[in-house]
Amino acid sequence: MEISNLQKLIGIAVYLLPWSDSIPFGRSLFIQIPALQVIAIPAIPLIILERLIPFGSLILFFGLFVGVVRNINVPYFIRFNALQAILMDICLILLNYALQILVAPLGNDLILQTISSTCLIGMLSIMIFTIIECLQGKEPDLPGISNAVRIQL
Repeated sequence: MEISNLQKLIGIAVYLLPWSDSIPFGRSLFIQIPALQVIAIPAIPLIILERLIPFGSLILFFGLFVGVVRNINVPYFIRFNALQAILMDICLILLNYALQILVAPLGNDLILQTISSTCLIGMLSIMIFTIIECLQGKEPDLPGISNAVRIQL
């Protein structure tokens, strides 16, 4: 089945959800290398939307899950990418909480900055990979996450 360009664009757009939640991880990198702030530009509209609407991120999360992932009328390619983006976002949120609870109280900013920067760079790598795969009309195969998505769909 041929995947249309619109489906490819939507498949890429859903990955802005985890990308917008990974931007705070780059705080120390953005201070050290101000030119790197350019990579945050695609996430700005989503960040603004999440902050303008009360519980905006939660509404967006459930809207994407119920309106896209659980809607059988939406093409499988879009549903797959949306659920994969949601699972990546959940992983980022849990990682952020783990860092705040386990590492931040230690008071060692170097460890926290290193882990946070690594998370941002890792997420950037994943984003580049998913964009390339979606543009080719393929399902981005992320170990562990893609298998969970296939089981759910």
